[in-house]
Amino acid sequence: MGWSNWSGLEHAAPSRVVTPTTVEEVVAEVVAARTGGRTVKAAGTGHSFTAIASPGRGVHLLPGGMSGILAVDRDALTVTARAGMQLKAFNAALEHLGLSLHNMGDIAEQTLAGAVSTGTHGTGGHAAGLAAQMAGFTLVSGTGEVLRCSAEENAEVFDLARVGLGALGVLVDVTFRVEPLFALEAREQPMSWTQFRASFEDMTASAHHVDAYWFPHTDRLLTKRNSRLASLAEIEPLPRARAWFEDDFLQNTAFGAVTAAANLAPGLIPRMNRINASLLSARTYSDIAHRVFTTERRVVFREMEYAVPRADGLEVLAECRRVIDASRERISFPVELRVAPADDVPLSTAYGRDSFYLAFHTHKAAEHRAYFALVEPILKAAGGRPHWGKVHTRGADDLAPLYPRFADFLALRDRLDPDRVFANDYLRRVLGD
Repeated sequence: MGWSNWSGLEHAAPSRVVTPTTVEEVVAEVVAARTGGRTVKAAGTGHSFTAIASPGRGVHLLPGGMSGILAVDRDALTVTARAGMQLKAFNAALEHLGLSLHNMGDIAEQTLAGAVSTGTHGTGGHAAGLAAQMAGFTLVSGTGEVLRCSAEENAEVFDLARVGLGALGVLVDVTFRVEPLFALEAREQPMSWTQFRASFEDMTASAHHVDAYWFPHTDRLLTKRNSRLASLAEIEPLPRARAWFEDDFLQNTAFGAVTAAANLAPGLIPRMNRINASLLSARTYSDIAHRVFTTERRVVFREMEYAVPRADGLEVLAECRRVIDASRERISFPVELRVAPADDVPLSTAYGRDSFYLAFHTHKAAEHRAYFALVEPILKAAGGRPHWGKVHTRGADDLAPLYPRFADFLALRDRLDPDRVFANDYLRRVLGD
């Protein structure tokens, strides 16, 4: 049974595919792989664009047997779930419990293990990244040891392995800090480039969570400001028919067809983007938080995302626009812009600094390499940190200076996985051998 990721960029032919249902079964697979000189990877839904979860020719652990809620502590406001549970299922379970994560990204297909291990994040709030919302986890190390980790137990492992890249062990359960279920009001508003730059600081100061989407080859952006409502009783979701038309049909069916057709006539893309941007309109709606944070993405794409220092973000964006406008590249997908507060997770892209995220996308059938190569040097020169699960060309030598505790992570890797049971080609590139 072959493996490939969602974007179709990465493929592997594992020697064995297993669906463990218990921690003991995970331990047995890890010990057997170590004894036999093989590798093992717990690859989830494959939503990373890199090969970070690729099982290569080793053993592939499927996540489906390790799902579900394990414990709820309403006094401590924590929830523990098995690590193979998909984020969308976790969100639904939390809603049923009257609870919510503080923040999340805009896609919920990932497993919990995959989302935290790659540094998945949202925008704004007091904690943007999922890993920064963790209170604990259980990890099976490369020697088959089962480690329960929190700020009080195996604290060094907890500290460093919250974004662990799958390099330190197999996560079998995760515990998140949660809060009472809340609702968000989303205000979507088209803006000109000048208006966006002038109002950006005010928007991020007045709303809890801010996203923006710039349409290449145009002067237009779409902004989205999510603000908390005082009560769930204030919820006013979009009418079902309108939500289907705008969020399902237009953003998936129609957008997918138009961008696929644009691959055949890239010279038409600037005009297409100008037309699409001119059709944008303002709207306001509200709903349970996870329904506002996340959207269903059925159009398959490729993506590169970098986090640069927050204070430099708008200038980095302007430089990216300058080189795109001066190039012959024709880009049909918007550039997504988000911000995040600094966190204390050593391999988080927001570690120790407020961050501005720039995410570049192409349709799956479009050539992405030239486009990404055009803007990546700008992001690198700005001290940018690439998202671990999205396309980039960086290696261990130039990633190490970006992370003050990179050496500590490598030392923990030597301790927890001395035989590199969890290694693959991607991890060898970004962490070294």
